[in-house]
Order: sequence, then C-alpha cells, then structure tokens
Amino acid sequence: MWNKDTMNRFEKKLEASRNGGGEQRIAKQHESGKLTARERLELLFDKGTFNEVGGLVEARMTDFGLDKKRILGDGVVTGYGKINGRTVFAASQDFTVIGGTLGECHSAKICKVMDMAYDMKAPFISINDSGGARIEEGIVSLNGYSGIFYRNTKMSGVAPQISVILGPCAGGACYSPAITDFIFMSNKNAKMFITGPGVVKAVTGLTITPDELGGAGVHEKTSGVVHFTYDSDEECLNGVKQLLEYLPSNYEDKAKDVEYKAKKDERCKKLQEIVPDNQSKPYNVKDVIETLFDEKSFFEVQENFARNIVIGFARLNGESVGVVANQPSYLSGAMDCNSSDKAARFIRFCDCFNIPLISLVDVTGFYPGKDQEHAGIIRHGAKMLYAYSEATVPKISLIMRKAYGGAYIAMNSKGMGADYVLAWPIAQIAVMGSEGAVDIIYKKQITTAADPVSERSKCIDQYNEWFMNPYIAAAHGLIDEVIHPELSRAKLISALDMLKSKKVELVKKKHGNIPL
Repeated sequence: MWNKDTMNRFEKKLEASRNGGGEQRIAKQHESGKLTARERLELLFDKGTFNEVGGLVEARMTDFGLDKKRILGDGVVTGYGKINGRTVFAASQDFTVIGGTLGECHSAKICKVMDMAYDMKAPFISINDSGGARIEEGIVSLNGYSGIFYRNTKMSGVAPQISVILGPCAGGACYSPAITDFIFMSNKNAKMFITGPGVVKAVTGLTITPDELGGAGVHEKTSGVVHFTYDSDEECLNGVKQLLEYLPSNYEDKAKDVEYKAKKDERCKKLQEIVPDNQSKPYNVKDVIETLFDEKSFFEVQENFARNIVIGFARLNGESVGVVANQPSYLSGAMDCNSSDKAARFIRFCDCFNIPLISLVDVTGFYPGKDQEHAGIIRHGAKMLYAYSEATVPKISLIMRKAYGGAYIAMNSKGMGADYVLAWPIAQIAVMGSEGAVDIIYKKQITTAADPVSERSKCIDQYNEWFMNPYIAAAHGLIDEVIHPELSRAKLISALDMLKSKKVELVKKKHGNIPL
C-alpha cells in the first residue's frame, strides 16, 4: 500500500482545486442564478467524459496580498472531453476565484488548452464569467489576453470556436469572443462592453445601466455582436450542443449526416399559398424554409439582428447546409449594411467548414438613402459579394420572386459562381422593378402622350410581359432550370447530391483582402 500521508495530501489538493472559491462564494454564485464553472462543464460534456488539464496550477504573483488569495486552478477550469460523442476542448472561468479575473497563470492555462485544440483540430469552447484583467498582476495580465487573441486568430478556419458569455465580460476580454465563430449569451447575468457605465459617465456624462450598455438584448438586436441568447446557463449550454450537431470538427472534416426518412410525397404543395404572386405582397420566408428543409431542422443564427435577411443551419435530406434567405416581411427584403455583414460572415463560416450554401432569393435591391450611403453600404455590400465569390463549397440558388439590380448579383447569382440556379415561373430578374425602368426608358414617350397616365400604365404592362420573367435569364444560361414550386425540395436535393464531389483548386496566394 502507498503511504497514507502521500495519498491524503493528494486528495486534499484535488478537493481544494474542485472547491474553487469555497462554499460561501459558490452559494453566492447560485443565488445570482449562475452555475459554477465546473457545473457548466458537466452540463456541456457527455457524462463522465470531461478530463481536467491544469487543475493544480497556482498563481505566482505575491504582490498586493495575492499570496493570501491563491487558489489551485487560478480561476479557470480547462480540459477536454466528448460532446455528442466528439472530442471538444474547453475553458470555463470561475467567478468564485478572485472574480474569475485573468492573470498570468490563468491565461497560460487557456492558451495551453487552445494549443491542444489547434493541434488536434477539434472545436474549442470558451465560457466567460470574469471581472476582466487581474489588476494586481499588471502587464502580465494584459499580455495573457494577447496570447488568447493570437490563438483565436490562428485557429480561425481550422476548427469551430464558440464563446459562451454567462457573466461579466468587459474591456479587452470582449475581443476573444468577437474573434470566435459564434457567441452565446444569457439574458439574465451576462454583460459585454469595452468600457463600463462608470467610465461612460465620467467621459461622456451619460448615465446608463450595464444592461442598457451591454446586455444580451443590446447585442442581440442592435450591435449584432451576439448570435444566440437564452434565459439561463442551462439553455445556453444546450444551445451550444445543438449548434455543434450541424458542424464538422475541423476544416478537413464534414458535418455528420442525420438519417432522414423521406415522406411518401415530398412535393412542396404549400409554397404557392405561402408566397403570393403579387410581387409587392410580403410573406414570411421562414415558412418557406420550414417547407423546403427537413422537418424542424432549421437552427436560426442572429434571429433578431438585421431581420431583412435570415441565416441559419438546416438539414436537407439529412445533410447539414447553410441557408441565406431574403426576408420580404422586413424592409421588403432589401439589403442594407447590417444584413450584408450578417450574411457575409455566415457565408465565410460555412465555406471554412465545408457546409454547402443554399440561397433563397427575393430581393428588391440594396436599401436606398443617405443614411445607408454614409454608413458605407458600398463597403458592406462588397463583403457579401466577396464572401460568395470566394466560397468553394456547393452553392445553390433558388430565385423565388424578385431579383433586382446589384442585390441579385450579391445573392449568389450564376456569374458570381453559383453552381446551380433554380427559379420559379413568377421570378423576376432585372436591373430594377418595371415602374422605375419604364420611367427611364419610356420617359419621352410618356410625357408627350395625350394621356400620360394611361400611356405609362400601358408601358409598364408591356415591360412586365417582355422582361419581368425568368425566361430571358434562362435563355442566357443564367438560370439552369425554371421549376414548378412543388418540385423545389426535390430539385434542391438532386442538385446537392450532384455537387457532393465538387472540388475547387485555388490559386496559391497568401490570402485575399476582403473589404472590412
């Protein structure tokens, strides 16, 4: 038998590490509606699979009384395990230990497990609940953040990175989540801001609450920083697990297919009821998505930000795909600065990780006006053009109704590299709507007519008959098939299957220069 003192010492070390800041602080964490760092990991990982790395690490600093605050683990739990049966690495900050503040050893633990995730090409999840940089440790604390940001950037496009904000995340700490692929945030306890309410008041004189400045609602609807919000820690972590089901482990892998049992009749009979042939009448494109893709498979991303475009993951015949769809029920589906950014980032993510893209097109154009021009709609719209052009994954477009102007091009047109383009008989592909076009083309004819109103109406009817249909585009090879809407799902499945072996050899270069 081994020496009892040796084993007792070992057990005490493990217990001290597991207890974090102690029972009193754990109770306070629970009172605020938050789980502890370890409880979060237990929920996230498959039961009994999480292996802790660096549980006995201690801070080295002794200044400002830190020698009396040192706790094994140094305020963050790091390690690896299985989520839905796949290896994932994670770091979970422990607010019960010096407020989860980041110091030299704390950051070194996170960097170590990030390096492991990079080498294994496995997803990395960061759970943030921290008071920020540990001021007592000075510059080494700040340097710790730079090490994390560097690794976030290095790992971008190698394996998915997900941030979960379940408490405060302030100052420089915000930039790590911002670099990662997706951010989850709890409505109750999470806050994100570069400068807190106190600094804002001191500098600008504005009195503002933490929620008003950087709560989940602000980042979900206004800033667009956050992709998913939930009411509790548990719901956030379950959302992470759900998202991972649509993603591969890394850029060399492919998202796993789910067995799908086809219905006897897969025709989309409801589509003609959902989508009016009156081009100016709105409808909810999410109803189209629910009809086209596998039942209850759509997992929307950034649901409440830039609602004129809808993005998210879905399954088509069991295969994971990325969906980009114009939303006619909001701003008539026109593209603006925010929707361009939202779509471009999602397109690039899907391309990073071999997820095919399906675009559902019903777009009036780019949203006009001084505000959009001054906000840089040219620059923002170019991001979307760049993202689609650069993407080498299978790209399929379905033009449902309107496809006007530069927005038609931006929504993955044939000339932008779409592999297969489908259109319904009511589709209109044109430089602009008939009324605007007629006012330019037939201006002299209308103004000199005996009855200008009647003449204009006649010109509009004639223009609609000649140009506002999918057949001219089809005649020029810009549409591959004009289809009956009932066959939409079957045609998408067929095109996706045809494109499974697609492989594009890119010209060797360092990287392109996206218009940021």
